[in-house]
Order: sequence, then C-alpha cells, then structure tokens
Amino acid sequence: TSPEDGGLQEVLDEIYTELYITQGRREEVNTQHEVWQLETTSRMETLHDTPIKCQDIFKPLAGQDTHIRVVVTQGVAGIGKTFSVQKFTLDWAEGLENQHVSLVVLLSFRELNLIKDEQYSLLQLLRVFHPTLQTVTAEKLAVCKVVFIFDGLDESRFLLDFQNNEVVSDVTQTSSVDVLLTNLIKGKLLPSALLWITSRPAAANQISPTCVDRVTEVRGFTDLQKEEYFRRRSSDEELSSRITSHIKASRSLHIMCHIPVFCWITATVLEHMLTIDQRGELPKSLTDMYSHFLHDRNQQELMETDREVLLKLGRLAFEHLEKGNLMFYQEDLEECGLDVREASVYSGVCTEIFKTECVLFQRKVYCFVHLSIQEFLAAVYIFHCYTNRNTEVLARVMRTHKNKCGDNEPSLDIFLKTVMSEALQSKNGHLDLFVRFLHGLSLESNQRLLGGLLGQTESRPEDIQRVINNLKETDSVSPDRSINIFHCLMEMNDLSVHQDIQEFLNINHIIINAIVIITISNYSCIFYSVFRLSDCRLTESCWASLASTLKSNPHLTELDLSESQLQDSGVELLSAGLESPNCRLKTLRLRRCGLSRSCWASLASALKSNPHLIELDLSESQLQDSGVELLSAGLESPNCRLKTLRLSYCSLTESCCASLISALMSNPHLTELDLSENWLEDSGVELLSALVESPNCSLKTLRSLGAHSSSATYPELGRGGSSLSRDTQTSLSPDISTSSSGGPPRRSQASRET
Repeated sequence: TSPEDGGLQEVLDEIYTELYITQGRREEVNTQHEVWQLETTSRMETLHDTPIKCQDIFKPLAGQDTHIRVVVTQGVAGIGKTFSVQKFTLDWAEGLENQHVSLVVLLSFRELNLIKDEQYSLLQLLRVFHPTLQTVTAEKLAVCKVVFIFDGLDESRFLLDFQNNEVVSDVTQTSSVDVLLTNLIKGKLLPSALLWITSRPAAANQISPTCVDRVTEVRGFTDLQKEEYFRRRSSDEELSSRITSHIKASRSLHIMCHIPVFCWITATVLEHMLTIDQRGELPKSLTDMYSHFLHDRNQQELMETDREVLLKLGRLAFEHLEKGNLMFYQEDLEECGLDVREASVYSGVCTEIFKTECVLFQRKVYCFVHLSIQEFLAAVYIFHCYTNRNTEVLARVMRTHKNKCGDNEPSLDIFLKTVMSEALQSKNGHLDLFVRFLHGLSLESNQRLLGGLLGQTESRPEDIQRVINNLKETDSVSPDRSINIFHCLMEMNDLSVHQDIQEFLNINHIIINAIVIITISNYSCIFYSVFRLSDCRLTESCWASLASTLKSNPHLTELDLSESQLQDSGVELLSAGLESPNCRLKTLRLRRCGLSRSCWASLASALKSNPHLIELDLSESQLQDSGVELLSAGLESPNCRLKTLRLSYCSLTESCCASLISALMSNPHLTELDLSENWLEDSGVELLSALVESPNCSLKTLRSLGAHSSSATYPELGRGGSSLSRDTQTSLSPDISTSSSGGPPRRSQASRET
C-alpha cells in the first residue's frame, strides 16, 4: 500500500511504518530538485541528528526546559508529512498519546485556499471546517488546550504578510483568513494554542523564523524501515527479501525508497514481476520502473480511450509542472480536455495514479499520487509530441532550438540536448527528473513497455550514441546541474560513465559541493578508488556526506582534500568516518586545509582505531607542539600502521620532539617523516639525530629541510639510508613578524608545491 498518497486502502494503524523525523533542517535543500535532496539525505551523517517521534513533536528534548508552541515540519513531496499528522491525530483520538490536549484541529491549505477571499472569525472558521464544533464557545476555546495542524504550506495561495497584517487577538473578531493565520502563528490570537505546520522545503521559509520554536524534517524511511515496510506488506518472506535485495542493488531505486509512495510503486511492480509475470529483467532505473508500473496496470495493449486519457493527464502534468503546481481544480482539467468521470470509467490506471479529494463545500481537488508520477507522465506526453511532430507543444520546450534552426524537425539527439539545455537554466532544478525520464524514454526497452502511448518510435543505436556523446560533452554547467547529466546517462544504461567519472565531472579545479561528492560516492566508488579533490573549494556541507562515504565504502583508498576549507569541524566528521570498520582508506592528504588546535584529538582517536591508513599529510596546518603531543598518542597505538607522516610548515618547535620521538620509538611501521620548515633549532635536530641512530626506530627517511637551526648542514646518518639535512638553497627566511613571535617560517607562493 502507499502510506500517504495512494494504493490499496487499509486501516492507518495497521500499515503504519514509523518515519524518520529529525530536529533541524539543512540549509542547502532549497536549491536542489527534491530527488537530489533525497540523495543528500541518503548519505547525510546521522550521528548528530535528533530523531523525534511524531507524537513527541511538541515535547522538549531531554535536558531542555523550553516551551514549544510552533513547529514547522518540512520534507519533500510524498515523504510522509501528511501521514505523520494523521498518525498524530489518530493516536490522540484513540486515547493513546497527548491526552493533555483537549482538541486537535486539522486544516489543509488546499481547503483554506477555497475561502481565501472570504471573511471569518477564528471561531467561525472552526465551525465551517468542523461542524461538530458548533457548540464550542469562545470561552471554552480560551481555556482548553488546542493543537492546530496546518498541512501543506507549499500549496498555500496566501501572502502571509507577517509585517503588515493587522493584529487580531479576539477569536470572535472577523478578518481575512490570511490575517487569522499570521496572528495565530505570531501568538497574538489564541496564544495558548499549539501549531504544527507542514511544508515542502522550498516553501518553509514563508514562516518567519522568529515565530518558530522547532524545525523538524521528515526524512522518510531509513534503510531498516524500508525493509520493515516490505515485510509488513507481504506475508511471503522470501518475496519481500528478494524485493529488498533488488532495491539495494540499484542505487537509484534505493534512494527513491526513502519516499513511502515509491516503496508502494516498487513493491507493486516487483511483486507482479516476481510472482505473475516471472519474465524479463527486473527494472533498475527510474524510467524502467515507472514504465513497468504503467504497463503492469494494464497487461493488454492500451485501448485508444486509455491512451487518450493518459496523454491528457500527461498534458496536465506538463503544463502544471512548468508552473510548479501539484494541485489541480476542475477548470484545470477542463482546459486539458480531461473528463475525470471518463478517466475513472475507462482507465484503471488513472484511479491509482490520479487522486480526487472532496474538500470544503464538496469542492473537488485533484493531484497525482506523487510528484515523480507527474514528472514521468509529463515526459511521456512530451516524447509523444516529439514522435508525432506536435510542433506547437515542442516549441515551448525547445525555445533555443527554434531560434537557431527555424522550422526544421530536430533529430532525437538535438531534441534531448535542447530540452536539457532549457532545464539546466533552472535555479532549483524543477525540471531535472522530467528530463531524466525523457532520456530514459529514448530507449527501445521502455518504448516497448509503453506500447502505442509514445507513437511510432525509432531509436537507432547511432542516435542513442549521439545523445550519450552530447551529455558527456556538456560544458559550462554548475556542479549542482552537472549531476543531472550523470543521472541521464544512468537512465540510458551508459555504464561507461563509471570508468571516466573523474573526467566527466572535470573534478580538478571546479567548485564542488556536497551533492557532487555524494553522487560520486553513491555510484562510482565500486569502480573508482581515488578521489583527488585538491583546490576544489569544497563547501562546509560536504564533510558529513564524505564522512558517511568513508563509513560505507570500502573501495575508497586515497582521498586528497588539500587546500580545502576543511577546518576543524570537518576533520572531526572525517575522523568519525576513519574510525568505521568499513573504512579502508590508505592515503589521506589534508595539506593547507585551515586546521588548528581543536581537531587533533579526534584525528588521534582515528589513528588509534584505523589499521589501514598508511600515509597522512598535514602540512601547512597550525598543528603546533600541542597537536603533535595528541597525535603522538595515536601513533603509539598498536593499531596504527602509518608509514608516512608529513608535517612541514606546521609551526613546530623543539618542544614537540620529545613526545614525537617517544611515539616513533614504539611505532615499528613509520618509515618516512617530513618535519621540514619548522622551528626545530639545534636541540630538536640533535634529538632527531639520536632517534635515527636508535635500533628501536624504523625511520628510513627523515626530512628537516629548513629546520632553522644554526648549522647549515648535518652529516648523513648511515643506518637504513636515513638522512637528516638542511637545504640552504630552498630554505625560506622567516619574515620579521613571524620570527619575533617565535612562529614558523611562511611558505611563499612561488615555492608552494602543486
């Protein structure tokens, strides 16, 4: 069943699977397509998340004594926001939870929109939406504990002008619904009431942060909850196990299964293919899955009437996808020539993918069971228009092509290239999944599943190859947008993108953000074990995702983050990843990453628990003597197998040598140590000389060039080819301000290694 938006109708408390709700929100989500937000979620570090059950949404966390009056819960479309508030209401009504609450009032914005221009008092509004409250008086309302739940802020047609709306404090005072809402949220009207507002991420900022006491995010199903959903859906344990195994094998499907309704779609398709059809390869891409879903709803060739209805739904889907609408009214359907009564009679598909709700005054609103269904049908409609040469519609999606090529009919590769170009101009990627589906529909396998729905199609291998080449040659694209190019290649089953992922993303010297790293780690690490991300200006939001990659990907063996703004907080997250038993990283380069004293303890802890790391570069960090003392504790651990340690330009003095030597005497693995360009002085160099001579020391290479001692050279030390020398040609002179404070020499840009 679909636990929010569709599927077979079952009792709520029988099919409910707990959703993952966390306190706080991620700031980057508003600039990404919602599917990519799911991708971010799938790799986000959860150590610092605070899970909250929906029945505890107004309860302070342990150790907190704050009053929580207004809660905003955000989440992508179909993730389970409405389902969560329904569960909250059901548990309260059945006497299971929150019995201190006297009244729960659920109001959806899709219904409130219908009276947007009318005047009500708060008391009248309650009676209009809930006639059973006719006997509730203003006096009773003032003394009872009320919870207002406003569901679907993203569907709101209200301005919500918090700055200029008049103040209303009397529940019997008549005003516009907009004014009532802002006064309720600000606490001017019925200040004792609790408010819970749900929204998709992009619309959540309509509520002023000063009015909100708690922000939560519905993350959907965790991996364990996905498995629980499939187990509860089917009594056949072997079947549910096979479904779970297939989803885990396909990263695209696994990510989408954070959404409850996609779990329903996936289960519907896979159950049919594994029990009834038992033929053909199971779907691995999103286009493949949705094509099977439409195909399996009607095993026979689509009737002409069915095709007409589905294409009209596709037109509705496309026209409102452009506008950003998920909800439709009767007039919207009529504009597309769609008779819902005909749809329900002639097409069993429509009743499962297109939902009708009776709301206020028996007015009907319509929606697809999920945004991705709308995007898929929009792609089906546009591909149909392409194959049938519907130039009027194509002109709307190929504006740039029309300007360049006049009235010539475009080839498949030009058609898809132009649509991709249009989509890449979107700031929030709202057409990304639509374009991804379009590329998937170019494959003959998906066209065959959809029968005559797409019209007469002919996708020759050479056409497909040109499409793939165009995608790989796309340039001047921001990292956020380039990820969708990668996904389009995956939809076209172009597996070569795994091998040349580094070239595809032009990984050197571009601005990388979290979603790029996540996608690389999600899809390419099985084939690619080295990430060289030096000088890529990585952002703060990357580190949790990358740490999660270290925990889950045993194939990654080399990571170069040099010259990134990693800082101490980033090292702490990466250290947690290094401590994972799944981490097999051998080389970690963190040169010139803005590191200072507060991160060394966590890195030392990682050295104690990670037996795989053999090379660590911390050059040009503010390690200082105190940091060396902490790292030395890690080096002394029997679990530490580090062979190479680079600490040049780290503000070290002779004071750190004793602790460092102690660690090296007990570590039989370290064979190369770079301490060049530090303030070791003669006393430090003498200690190091003695270290190399010791039979307990395994060092073969010890660099202390520019160690700033009084002598110019030191003799070679014979054991094991070890050497200790000062190179007077490359030594840098400290500037006056540095030497006066006893700090390290500064490294000039001219001498900096690349």
